[in-house]
Amino acid sequence: MRVVLAEDLFLLRDGLVRLLEAYDFEIAAAVETGPELSRALAELEPDVAVVDVRLPPTHTDEGLQCALEARRRKPGLPVLVLSQHVEQLYARELLADGSGGVGYLLKDRVFDADQFVDAVRRVAAGGTAMDPQVIQQLLSRRAGDDQPLARLTPRETEVLELMAQGRSNAAIAERLVVTERAIAKHTANIFAKLGLEVSDDDNRRVLAVLAYLDHGR
Repeated sequence: MRVVLAEDLFLLRDGLVRLLEAYDFEIAAAVETGPELSRALAELEPDVAVVDVRLPPTHTDEGLQCALEARRRKPGLPVLVLSQHVEQLYARELLADGSGGVGYLLKDRVFDADQFVDAVRRVAAGGTAMDPQVIQQLLSRRAGDDQPLARLTPRETEVLELMAQGRSNAAIAERLVVTERAIAKHTANIFAKLGLEVSDDDNRRVLAVLAYLDHGR
């Protein structure tokens, strides 16, 4: 699996390269600026891009904008964004096109090797890997002013948070120590209350829920 990595801090970039290589990823390019990232994504066509939001020369959202432009050229290009803090605007932009293969993690997560590598693999496979803190903020932001979301029970809200992290029904059932059939029932209730069409595709389901939470339906 070929990875393009963009991180301007040398020590972190070098550490991520070593970590990914240890898990049998091929590093197609490891760059530190926005222009370098744009060229690498255009020329190398990686299986997944792991991108710091803020890159030189602007140190604002250069990395995110380069990744979004690459996704416009190649719809569905898997992108895992790393950020120092939860930035809801960045999460909205990343999820706006509704296609699969997206992730948003806080940089603290990279220090858990298994969790980080699992996120890279999940995104590369077309799934989602959303940081729990991002999901919690999206949920809390919508809960006060969105009537459909307010109709969810506490258990359904818990299931929704885990769904949004990219977990399957089986994984949610294991986490909550209930049957998979019970989770399927909760999932059906969630989609009915949110007015979303039920889909057997877990990735489309998660993206639809996130899109609803972010933009409303």
